Amino acid sequence: MSSLGVNIDHVASVRQIRRSGDEPDPVYAAVLCQSAGADAIVAHLREDRRHINDRDIFLLRQTVRVKFNMEMSLAPDIVAVACTVRPDQVTLVPEKRKEVTTEGGLDACAQFARVRKAVEQLRSAGTEPSLFIDPLKRQIDAAVKCGVKAVELHTGSYANAASPAAVRRRLRELKEAAVYGAGKGLRIYAGHGLDYRNVKAVTSIRQIEEYNIGYSIICRSVITGIVRAVKDMKELIGG
Repeated sequence: MSSLGVNIDHVASVRQIRRSGDEPDPVYAAVLCQSAGADAIVAHLREDRRHINDRDIFLLRQTVRVKFNMEMSLAPDIVAVACTVRPDQVTLVPEKRKEVTTEGGLDACAQFARVRKAVEQLRSAGTEPSLFIDPLKRQIDAAVKCGVKAVELHTGSYANAASPAAVRRRLRELKEAAVYGAGKGLRIYAGHGLDYRNVKAVTSIRQIEEYNIGYSIICRSVITGIVRAVKDMKELIGG
């Protein structure tokens, strides 16, 4: 049975539109997602605090009863927040100030020393680190050397594929990476760009244990309500 992690960042994005209000509250949204069957709550504390802020992170840690997964960069001040909050899991991701959303996976090969240092700090603080990486064997090998027990495969290239042939190719790449990573003893997660139309094909990859999905669920929730939106996605992934 697959698990669903719901990313609540864009509830906070709506809150930030007026910059002075406190609605909608991403913490309350997390509680509703949890009640609807979400197996994990995901929140990305960006360096510029463009949506999720420190208050949210600390309250989520106190409120969430399912797995709490904090996405974050390698920035020392963000690592320090995670070491204080001690979420159940931390997912290290690349971060650029001007990007709209995360563009590609963390390059664990090029930033090996920094990644390994952060992994050691986080684990010493009592939280379990994972890496958000592109579905490439060299990145999986680097993740293993960094000492993580799980990786989240970046599914953006699959989600953005422009033709049926490209979709098949990207799906094959994901499967090969998932099989390879699982063979190395890693737990395999997947996320980015997955929605109600494209997620079903990815669920054929049995090595993937968890899907982390946010934007699509939050968009649907505007129309159907967040409880229904989460339940619909759980049904699709077979969770």
